[in-house]
Amino acid sequence: MSKLLIVGTVAFDAIETPFGKTDKILGGAGTYIGLSASQFNVDSAVVSIVGDDFPQKYLDLLTKNNINIDGIEVVPGGKTFFWSGRYHNDLNSRDTLDTQLNVLADFNPVVPNAYKDSEIVMLGNLHPLVQLSVLEQIESPKLAILDTMNFWMDNALEDLKKVISKVDVITINDEEARQLSGEYSLAKAAKKIATMGPKYVVIKKGEHGALLFHEEQVFFAPALPLEEVFDPTGAGDTFAGGFAGYLAKTGDISFENMKNAIIYGSNLASFCVEKFGTERMQELSADEVDSRLEEFKKLTQFEIALT
Repeated sequence: MSKLLIVGTVAFDAIETPFGKTDKILGGAGTYIGLSASQFNVDSAVVSIVGDDFPQKYLDLLTKNNINIDGIEVVPGGKTFFWSGRYHNDLNSRDTLDTQLNVLADFNPVVPNAYKDSEIVMLGNLHPLVQLSVLEQIESPKLAILDTMNFWMDNALEDLKKVISKVDVITINDEEARQLSGEYSLAKAAKKIATMGPKYVVIKKGEHGALLFHEEQVFFAPALPLEEVFDPTGAGDTFAGGFAGYLAKTGDISFENMKNAIIYGSNLASFCVEKFGTERMQELSADEVDSRLEEFKKLTQFEIALT
C-alpha cells in the first residue's frame, strides 16, 4: 500500500439544480477526493486552507474517514473559500453565481513532514503554482496525478504547462482536452498533451465515461447509466479520488492496473451525483460499492460471436 497526499480546496458550496437548492454546504476538490480515496482505507492526508468559520464537525468528518488533516491550515479570523453555482436542466452545463477566494487567495501549502515521502500525489484543481509548490515538497513520488480545468488554461497557461511537464498523469474533461491541445479529435488531443510531459492522459466525459491514453494504448470505461442524477458537483473530483485511492491501495501503477483504477473512479463518481454535495459519499458502504462494481462488470463484459 502506498501513502497518498492530496492537495485541493476544502470549502463551502451553495448549489442549485433543477431538483432543489442548498445553503452553504461542505464542498471543495480536496474534500471530494479525500472522501472518495478513503473507500480504500489508504494512509492519506489533505493539504488545504480554511478560515475559522469552517465548522469543526467537517474537520472531524475527514478525520473519521482516516484522512489526516495536519496539512489543513486554519486561519484565525479568515473566511473559507466559497463557490456558488446553478446547473441547467441537462445538468451538463452550469453557471457560476459567486466565487469568493477568501483565505485561498494567500494559500502557501505546507506538506506535513510525515507525508513528504508520499508515493502517490493527487494535485486537485487549484492554481498551478500552488500545485507546483506541493510537488516540490515531495521527496520522490512514484506517481504524480494532476487535475485541472479551463479556468487555469485561460488565466495561468504558462504556469499550468510547468506543472503538466512534471506530472505522470493528467485528468481533464473532453472540452478542456480540446482547449489545451487545440485538437478536436480526443485521440489526437491526448497525444499532443502527452508531449507536454504526462505519460498517461485521462479524459473524463461525464455521463459518457472516461478514456485512458498511454503511448499507443487506449482504454475506455463507460459511465453507469443512472436513473437519477441529482447534483453533478464534485463528480470529477470523486472520480480522481477513486482513481488515486485504488492505485495507492494496490501500489501498482502499471497501465493494466490503471484500467481498474478508472473503473473504480467511475464507480464512486456514480454515487456522488445521487445527492447534494458530499452527502452521498459520507454514508457510502463497502457493500454498495461492491454491488455497483458488479453492475459495471455486466455492462462491460461480453463475448463476440464470429459469424
